[in-house]
Amino acid sequence: MAVYSAAAAVLAGVESRQGSLKGLVYASNFQNVKQLYALVCETQRYSAVLDAVIANAGLLRAEKKLRPHMAKVLVYDLLLGKGFRGRGGRWKPLLERHQARLKAELARLKVRQGVSRNEDLLEVGSKPGSDLHDHPLYQAGHLILQDKASCLPAMLLAPPPGSHVIDACAAPGNKTSHLAALLKNQGKIFAFDQDAKRLASMATLLARAGVSCCELAEQDFLAVSPSDQRYCQVQYILLDPSCSGSGMPSRQLEEPKAGTPSPERLRALAAFQQRALSHALTFPALRRLVYSTCSVCQEENEDVVRAALQQSPGAFRLAPVLPSWPHRGLGAFPGAEHCLRASPETTLTGGFFIAVLERAELRLTGRSTSLRADTRPCPKEEEEAAKSGGCPQHTARHIAAAQSANSSQALGPRRQFGYGWRKKTGNPVPQLEGDGTLLCFGSLPWVVLLRVRRTAAHKNKTQDMVYDRSQFFLFLMT
Repeated sequence: MAVYSAAAAVLAGVESRQGSLKGLVYASNFQNVKQLYALVCETQRYSAVLDAVIANAGLLRAEKKLRPHMAKVLVYDLLLGKGFRGRGGRWKPLLERHQARLKAELARLKVRQGVSRNEDLLEVGSKPGSDLHDHPLYQAGHLILQDKASCLPAMLLAPPPGSHVIDACAAPGNKTSHLAALLKNQGKIFAFDQDAKRLASMATLLARAGVSCCELAEQDFLAVSPSDQRYCQVQYILLDPSCSGSGMPSRQLEEPKAGTPSPERLRALAAFQQRALSHALTFPALRRLVYSTCSVCQEENEDVVRAALQQSPGAFRLAPVLPSWPHRGLGAFPGAEHCLRASPETTLTGGFFIAVLERAELRLTGRSTSLRADTRPCPKEEEEAAKSGGCPQHTARHIAAAQSANSSQALGPRRQFGYGWRKKTGNPVPQLEGDGTLLCFGSLPWVVLLRVRRTAAHKNKTQDMVYDRSQFFLFLMT
């Protein structure tokens, strides 16, 4: 039948790299394109199974005139498809002579692999060096191909299922789909991009991949307000902003000068990247952020990270990730070795850069306490301050003015302080009085070391207590 001949020709063309599967199907001029495409895709999907059955049954040895690709198409339809059902032409009696042997070999294959269904014989993996772009699973959207280095950002962000995540510069959506897989489609991904066309393509990609936890927005991430209540639970942000693409081998092949961006372009890109990173770090609930580029230029990578960390001193730190990764960040500043780089020479990938930033933590009495960079009192605190006649004191603003963040240092003269405490238990709140001195504690400039003298009920003992802003706030008493 003509459909078998056309399908065999398409498979032969794909194997000899004459074109893509879809392109060869449409170029075949076969009248029922849908039927031909389905037959070719399914035959290729079971290719390894069919090769094993045909070889073990000795079909090609017995039928010298039968070509391998035609045999594969015919055996698929006989054993795994709908059967010949009135079609098959001159090939039908030939295959029927070998039908019993072919079915027996298929049954033996299932027994050897310990499966009962034909679908269980499929192997998702492929041999090294295989081109998967024509694979039916890829074309159906069930597989999404990425460079190894491009898979690292979502993996290192590692949001647990149920988390709220921002993908700041999301299109074309490969990393977004990876995040959705890590989330197991549970939680929420807020994906932003300004390019309407790229966002439309991304919506198609996510739909084909079965992503249902993502909310797309045609919006500039820099215009997104961190104080918006929709993002109050966002603890993870992936920021992969526009860059020079100097690490992409494909772009360098298409544009020979793409690997050497001009100084002016680098400055413009770095300025945007730094604004985006600094903006991302202002989200109040943020705990972990991954910054990545497909650039090899220091101006877009280490320099951007250093500038953002300097703008939020002590609030975030570079997380030491993948210690065995062979290519580290350039020594542009202390701690830059925690960044990751990738290149064709060292990691067999495209050129890439990754930095993982996490909110600094202080361990008190065996308990890890996350420190908030946002030190503005909550509305309830401000209300209590107004009632008491005091004014809310933004602690971090005073402490960050310290000349040194590496040693304890008093900030100016002693002042009289009132107190405020967020009650998390039913324990009584101690009354505090006397002098309080703000100190810069280690490298965490908004941790408050408050030296107080307790009331007579506590025998007037002087005691050092360390609180972070999630527990304690101060009112400056005039």
